[in-house]
Amino acid sequence: MRNFGDRRRRWGIVLAGGDGVRLKPLTELISGDDRPKQFCTLYGGKSLLEHARARAERMVSPGKVLFSLTRSHQPFYSSALADCPAQRIVQPRNRGTVPAIISSLMQIARTDPAASVVFYPSDHYYSDERVIDNAVEEAFSLARWEPDSVVVVGARPHGPEVDYGWIEAGPPVLGRADSFRIHAFHEKPPAGFARLLFERGSLWNTFVMVGRVLALLETVCSAMPGVLSAFQQFPACRTSGEELLVPDALYSRIPYGDFSRQVLSVEARRLIVQRLEAVTWSDLGDCDRALDALAGCGLEPDWAPVWRSRKPPVSEQHVAAAAALA
Repeated sequence: MRNFGDRRRRWGIVLAGGDGVRLKPLTELISGDDRPKQFCTLYGGKSLLEHARARAERMVSPGKVLFSLTRSHQPFYSSALADCPAQRIVQPRNRGTVPAIISSLMQIARTDPAASVVFYPSDHYYSDERVIDNAVEEAFSLARWEPDSVVVVGARPHGPEVDYGWIEAGPPVLGRADSFRIHAFHEKPPAGFARLLFERGSLWNTFVMVGRVLALLETVCSAMPGVLSAFQQFPACRTSGEELLVPDALYSRIPYGDFSRQVLSVEARRLIVQRLEAVTWSDLGDCDRALDALAGCGLEPDWAPVWRSRKPPVSEQHVAAAAALA
């Protein structure tokens, strides 16, 4: 049974500013243009952004869900999010997850410093949406009891995937069966180490995170001292169209940043992992992974047969790869 007592202090952030480069061949086939994957309909009759928004709005009041976006994607997000311009935080360009997360957290901290926040990437698939809802509800509960910690949702792995972050779980938290301290965090390990982590029962990092807004900012500051100063000097400004624009001057001063590598991996001692129940989860990171995840759950989108027909047989792919390396 869910505890709705703290819902008024909950905020959600949907991370939707990525370029989706690896999925471009598939998204161009589906949409007929160069839109990033979050604005593309891969399954279920809705775009990935719409799926992520629905997840967030099941946990958070719709007016408290913010969307981190990139200016060059305006032709796609302006229509997809036409009903909530004031909830759009628009970056000048994609500089990775660190600045996207910080700029969103800073906005919430100014508005509601006692807030708890959930982050949803906009490119995920779950075979059962109830599983992620239950995990996020548990994560909010953990954040109440462990206010200095950040809770990361972890998925049970299907194999030794090298393109995901891996979480080594430590002792249980508060006697809960699926909540653990994090012993170590490994971002995209080499194949041999990924096999070892898989055999140990480690988890995949879904990058769904929950925590108090101040705990999240403290974690960032601990991992990257001084990083907030530029964001404080150049705050986002509200436009006449209501959306928040992150200044160009800020992004000209900061480097690209990967939150998993530069924050989570460094601050593992602050983290708790909430393990998902049995479910098929995928970040739809590349074309074959997207197809395999959906096919494994019995889904056959209209684009699937066309995509398969365009792919060369495995033997031809190997020949092409060998030729490229020669």
